[in-house]
Amino acid sequence: MNYYDFLSNAIFCIFLCIYVFKYFLVDLDILFEDNHIIAVNKRSGDIVQGDETGDKPLSDFVKDYIKEKYQKPGEVFLGVVHRIDRPVSGIVLFARTSKSLTRLNALFQTKEIQKTYWCVVKNKPKLDVATLIHYHIKDAVSRKAKLFDKEVAHSKKCVLHYKLLASSDNYHLLEIQLETGRFHQIRAQLAKIGSPIKGDIKYGFDRPNENTRSIHLHARKIEFMHPVKNEKIEMIAPVPNEVIWKFFEEKMS
Repeated sequence: MNYYDFLSNAIFCIFLCIYVFKYFLVDLDILFEDNHIIAVNKRSGDIVQGDETGDKPLSDFVKDYIKEKYQKPGEVFLGVVHRIDRPVSGIVLFARTSKSLTRLNALFQTKEIQKTYWCVVKNKPKLDVATLIHYHIKDAVSRKAKLFDKEVAHSKKCVLHYKLLASSDNYHLLEIQLETGRFHQIRAQLAKIGSPIKGDIKYGFDRPNENTRSIHLHARKIEFMHPVKNEKIEMIAPVPNEVIWKFFEEKMS
């Protein structure tokens, strides 16, 4: 084998290893798991469900994990209960059975699942605690949410509650609870009041994060009654391993 053949084979092996790691060996951060449900701490940049990009979604990685761990033959059932945006990190809940999926969907529809988000902003809101009410339209062309102070044609009401948890010299940590679940709602409503989320250049922050696939929005906590066991479940997702996130997590501990 000459030098060029050796180099070509080496490059091929490197790319093959990258492919295998990316599509088969992702290290999932499992927060909760039983026979009925599984919850994962999603990384920024991962998609929850397949889309037009063709990238392998988190749901497929979780299926691979279940198939391997339990040596399941054939297709693994996994129900996608809800989604969070690609640049957002934090808790994503999946159903492992069709019965759990039906019941979890019902809990979401009746707002019996409580989700709490953390986000980091540079511009401190005028009020430390407030409820934001706007009217929302999803722009399919720009893939952005447009918000209005008053109801307009085809708009839907969106409501969130926030409170200031902590501050550093340059940034502020907010806790968010949603009443409604509109497209890009948290991102758009905070931008509307002049406090875009750190790294979210789509909604007006001045520069991307060092990890350009991320913004500082994290699905921190979820609370609900187990769909089968009827026990209260509370999960908390550790924040990403990043300086500002870790500063605030330590400050809140």
